[in-house]
Amino acid sequence: MGGFELTLDTLRDLAEGAAVLGTGGGGDPYVGRLLVEQQLRAGRAVRIIGVDELPDDALVLPCALMGAPTVFHEKLPGAAGIVTALRTLEDRLGRRAAATMPIECGGFNSMIPLVLGAETGLPVVDADGMGRAFPELQMETFAVMGVPGSPMSIASDHGDAGIIDAVDNRRMEMLARAVTVQMGGSAYICDYPMDAREVRRTAVPGTLTLAARIGATLRQARDDHRDPFAALTAMLADTIYSHGVVLFRGKVADIERRTVAGFARGRVRLTAMDDPGDQMEIVFQNEHLVARRNGQPAAIVPDLICTLNSETGAPVTTEALTYGQRLTVYAISTPRIMRSPEALACFGPAGFGLDDPYVPVEQLVGGP
Repeated sequence: MGGFELTLDTLRDLAEGAAVLGTGGGGDPYVGRLLVEQQLRAGRAVRIIGVDELPDDALVLPCALMGAPTVFHEKLPGAAGIVTALRTLEDRLGRRAAATMPIECGGFNSMIPLVLGAETGLPVVDADGMGRAFPELQMETFAVMGVPGSPMSIASDHGDAGIIDAVDNRRMEMLARAVTVQMGGSAYICDYPMDAREVRRTAVPGTLTLAARIGATLRQARDDHRDPFAALTAMLADTIYSHGVVLFRGKVADIERRTVAGFARGRVRLTAMDDPGDQMEIVFQNEHLVARRNGQPAAIVPDLICTLNSETGAPVTTEALTYGQRLTVYAISTPRIMRSPEALACFGPAGFGLDDPYVPVEQLVGGP
């Protein structure tokens, strides 16, 4: 896959597609998009590359903003913190990075590597470790396939920085979460340092390009006055996310949302427009975890459960859910790499304490 230089138009499509892949969480990419736009308008460039463009031993340092998405609305991020996190980890490793990449391609964290790339000149690898957004650091294909997340760096907006060298990836998450809370609910991180050979083995490929295609598909459908959901389903059919389906159309009847221990947790209940007795409830922890229609699972993590504006297809994040919104719940199947027994043990239903077994969405609800 050849690389390309990011343009303002592609950036806008990428941000919207990333919000879809965020499955309600990951933070709204809008502010992050503005940060990247500011960089591009200042004359800086962002190059997105395929991992095959790097030599096997090239050091790749994934990066992200950690914390509850609700915090990002009140505490706007900047570029300095992620640069500090990068330099801190480089100093710890005694090596300079050849590239950065997203830890997660969904939501706000699709934008953080682009900001870092613009600030430092590093290329951004077109891949990630989640294929969507997840709330915890150990929930990575990197971790599932044996890459240690430590040492990781963590930095605040105030210039604080440090290294967490945990004995395993779960403890890395626990320790980093506690530090993030003390840093004000959000922090900049670099973790899972690895060479390009390991990225090729463990990452979900092409996810930034996928996000840009999703955003472009929704934009073009709106411009052409076509059904955005039918357009999205057709587009996904020739990707590794092969199955997209409308689960439910209705309006928000109830929303419960709270920030607990660095996570946005809650549930939203929708009722069908033509039948108030027909309901769907979605449970979320930053991201949507399970959608139940009249008590029966219709889709479950790690498959993607997206809440989209029923008219435009525009994604609506968990922090933006409000009473009375007209929404379409849309599910997307995850790639094969995210459905192995090892992956499901990490970020399937059991990883979130859900009693429901994992059943692929295409088996639960069939075709579109």
